[in-house]
Amino acid sequence: MDDYVSGDGISDNEVNLVQKILHEDPIFFEEVVKLKKWRASMDVEINSIVKNNTWTLIELPQKEKKIGVKWIYKTKRDENERIIKHKARLVSKCYVQREGIDYTEVFAPTVRMDTVRTFISNAASQGWKIHQLDVKSVFLHGELSEEVFVEQPEGYVMRGEEHLVYRLHKALNGLKQALRAWFSRIERHFLNEGFQECTSESTLFTKRDAEGSLIIVSLYVDDLIITGNNEELMVQFKNSMVKEFDMTDLGRMNYYLGIEVVQLRNGIFIC
Repeated sequence: MDDYVSGDGISDNEVNLVQKILHEDPIFFEEVVKLKKWRASMDVEINSIVKNNTWTLIELPQKEKKIGVKWIYKTKRDENERIIKHKARLVSKCYVQREGIDYTEVFAPTVRMDTVRTFISNAASQGWKIHQLDVKSVFLHGELSEEVFVEQPEGYVMRGEEHLVYRLHKALNGLKQALRAWFSRIERHFLNEGFQECTSESTLFTKRDAEGSLIIVSLYVDDLIITGNNEELMVQFKNSMVKEFDMTDLGRMNYYLGIEVVQLRNGIFIC
């Protein structure tokens, strides 16, 4: 005990930093099955999948192959390294997917950092505020055109129906075409709502009404940032998006893609 060091006086930030350094996120289901915080996060994931009508439990058709699934665990932290969420994701083992059978098109655009900086700079110069939305279980919104079958996940195998598999109607995390399916879904929604897609940046959408009100939206996978010259119209837009998709309204943006953002009356500052 001579080399014992008391933890008295150590701040929460220091504790979180030590935890981040010393403790990796769990890798195997067996590590977390009896831990309430992780079990609860897995329940949330399964409930989202079921609520979204993502799959149907069926007999595996003859000559078809099933794809394995696994749990991925991630501790989410804020800009101060404080733990804010324990997140579990069910993902497919995409390495067994066969091109032309289990998937066809996989490409989906992602926003460039230059676009994000220009977006923020333009909002600051115009005196506009930037709002943020976070999509829950983002890939579950993408609709599949292929027939894909996956095994039942660990911890959630139906008793007496262990031989059955799930046929996917919508994308699952890890599928090669998951990002493409999600982008196609939200792109179609924006266009149906009267937005125009930027020809040089496919993740940027704009909408202007007859009165001159303007909304600009930038998309990065499951994060949307919104700005414009009409605050009330932006609130209406956010409410409509929350109804259409399973989203969380994060209010005014303060942290995005590793950038800390401070919005004040006299401007927008990034760190």
